[in-house]
Amino acid sequence: MDVHPKDPDYEGRVRRSFARQAFMATIGATLESVAPGEVVIGLPFDPSLTQQHGFLHAGATTSIADSACGYAALTLMPPGAAVLAVEFKINLLATAGGTRFRATGRVVRAGRTLTVCRGEVTADGPDGEKTVAVMQSTMIAVTDRGGMAD
Repeated sequence: MDVHPKDPDYEGRVRRSFARQAFMATIGATLESVAPGEVVIGLPFDPSLTQQHGFLHAGATTSIADSACGYAALTLMPPGAAVLAVEFKINLLATAGGTRFRATGRVVRAGRTLTVCRGEVTADGPDGEKTVAVMQSTMIAVTDRGGMAD
């Protein structure tokens, strides 16, 4: 797979876009790393993001995986393009208990219009790191965004 960014400012563009993500800020997610075809988003445990059994809610798990995959795709898109998810599937592999969660999005195949990504969410806990979810997603490159900023 070609992991050569088409935009020399791909990292800055991803960081600026992530900084505008109100939802990621609301849940306390942070952008940990940006590389061509790969993005890592971190999320500290917060009781306000749990489900009834005290584990991280699947909605939070899915959200950080989706954003990591979307931004991984964006790293390989040309200047002026934006990215939107058109499809994803998530498998919840284990209960999401831990002190910190990490979603890694990686590009599997980048096309002109569609980019397929793989996401993995891990949890840091007392027994070390465990994978709690995996995602496969398809992202679309969008150039006419109806006023959406880069």
